[in-house]
Amino acid sequence: MLFLRALKQVVTAACCLGLFAAYSQAAVQPEPGKLKMGIQPWLGYGQWYVATQHELYEKQGLEAVDMINFAEDKDINAALASGQIDAANIATHTAMSMIAAGLPVKIVLILDQSNTADAMLVSSDITSLQALKGKEVAYEEGTTSDILLRSALASAGLTYQDIKPVPMPAASAGSALIAKRVPVAVTYEPYLSVAMKADPTVKMLYSGQSDPGLISDVLVVRDDIIKNKPGQVIALIKTWDIAVAHYNAHTAEDRAVIAKAVGATSEELQTAFDGVKYYTLAENKQTLSKAFTTTTFAHVLKAATEAGIVAQPVTPEQVIDAHFVNEN
Repeated sequence: MLFLRALKQVVTAACCLGLFAAYSQAAVQPEPGKLKMGIQPWLGYGQWYVATQHELYEKQGLEAVDMINFAEDKDINAALASGQIDAANIATHTAMSMIAAGLPVKIVLILDQSNTADAMLVSSDITSLQALKGKEVAYEEGTTSDILLRSALASAGLTYQDIKPVPMPAASAGSALIAKRVPVAVTYEPYLSVAMKADPTVKMLYSGQSDPGLISDVLVVRDDIIKNKPGQVIALIKTWDIAVAHYNAHTAEDRAVIAKAVGATSEELQTAFDGVKYYTLAENKQTLSKAFTTTTFAHVLKAATEAGIVAQPVTPEQVIDAHFVNEN
């Protein structure tokens, strides 16, 4: 009898602790103070502008979110390293590079994926990736174009040594293809649309959609913020999710908000918008600690390492903290 009573007390205590843990997780409130987040003028980060427009940060209990604009990755890197910002929106391969260099940050959320906003364009006589062998390829080194090119080559059983690289700015790559100076160009929007409109014979042979998640953007947060202000991280992730839901319900309205924030019009960015997928919290739960960790991570790391973007090997455990999306 005494044993049964003791067992009952243990079971009751365990159940209560479980309920308390669940309640505590659900009841976490954002810590006081301003959260400083780095951002660049790219439409993939657009849901933060939607959140500002509709006061979604405040509705999630965040005291203030200060979005600080940067022109280059190296400036965001320096700001994260010095603690001038708490979080940043960057490409997946950039996050890997930062962490490989010792920066104390983690990926906590997948923001977007480029499907057809990054792509390889070829002249009409090139009908397969295998036909790239020996061809001149225009692209910008150290960018998403570099990553995409190496992915395309690998999928065709080719290597970087099998092509004739023609490094140039992304803005010039499409023009070089149209002018017949090169038969292959890897670039991104709006340069893709400009090239295909100027020469209808140009076709898309490979894109971000060919290797899902390869060209993607993520939210990184400093380790000290993850440890000391988890409520702010949770609120920020929920804000993104609510903004995506608003965007999906009011797409035209919110595209106008995003386009204005990045210095363009909705019409100018229509093809780019159509080529980008925004990730919801539910999709992050399905992807971040699963396919993104087990498959996509290796593809991005391989391409980024070959491109010289990531200097030291990193593991998913070093780079990704999925518990915020998995537990919310």
